[in-house]
Amino acid sequence: MNWLISANATIYDHASSFEHFGFVDWRQGNGKFKENDIIYIYSTRPLKKIQYKCKVEKIDLPFRDIRNDQEYWVDKNEFQKSLEGKFMRLVLIEQVDNSKMSLENLLLNGLKAAPQGPVKPNENLIKYIESNFNDLNQNDIYPEMVNEDSHAYEGIKKQVFVNKYERSSIARNKCIEFHGTACKICNLDFSKLYGDIGKGFIHVHHIIPIHKIGKQYKINYKEDLIPVCPNCHAMLHRKVDGKELEIEELKFIIECNSIQAVEN
Repeated sequence: MNWLISANATIYDHASSFEHFGFVDWRQGNGKFKENDIIYIYSTRPLKKIQYKCKVEKIDLPFRDIRNDQEYWVDKNEFQKSLEGKFMRLVLIEQVDNSKMSLENLLLNGLKAAPQGPVKPNENLIKYIESNFNDLNQNDIYPEMVNEDSHAYEGIKKQVFVNKYERSSIARNKCIEFHGTACKICNLDFSKLYGDIGKGFIHVHHIIPIHKIGKQYKINYKEDLIPVCPNCHAMLHRKVDGKELEIEELKFIIECNSIQAVEN
C-alpha cells in the first residue's frame, strides 16, 4: 500500500533527522498503516513539495520503544504533544528536492488537494511520483567535484554518488537556506552580478572531502557544508604540495592577490 502524508519543517527538522539516523519514529494517528507500506512525505509551506520516500518498518510502537528525537523538534511545545499514542518507524528509502514534486505539478497529475491527513494516491499519481524520485534526473544540484587523480578515484566516485548524492539535495538546500547563496570565500553573489538568471545558483562544498565520508557519516548542513562559487570550488579541489587547500588558505590567497593588484 502507498500513502501520502504531510510534514512541517518549521515544527520538526526532518532533513537532519533522516540524514543522521535514516529513520523517523512517526506518530501513527488514525492511518491504517501496515509494515512494508510505502510512505511519501509532503513538506508543507514554504516548500510545498514531496521530498521523502520511506518504508514502514514497524507499527504500533509504544513511546518507550521509540528514538529520542527531541533535538530535532523546532517547536518544543509540539514535541510534548507528539508523545501520545502509537508510533510507526519510517525508514528512509530516497529523498529528493525536485520542482516536479511541487504541489502545483502534483495537482496536475492526480492529487486532489494539498495533503493534510493520510492520503492514498491513485495509480497515475504514484507513477508520476516514482518517475521523478531521483536526484540524478534533475538539474537542481551540482555534484561535488573530485580530485584531479580521476583515474584512481573513478570507481569510488560512482559508488559515493549513488550511496550519498541521491540523498544529498535536501542537505544541500538546507545549507543554502542557512548560509545563503553568496560564496563564502570570495563573496560572489550570482544574482547581483547576473540578475534573475543567476538567482539561487551556487555550488555547495563538503568541508570534509566527499570521498572521506563513510556510509554512516552524519552530515551537519550548518557546519559541514558551505556555499561556494564554481571558481572557488574548483580551486579548493586543486592540490598544492600534494594536498587540497583549506577554506582559510584559499581566502588568504585571494586577499593577498587582491592587495597586490591594488598596489600594482
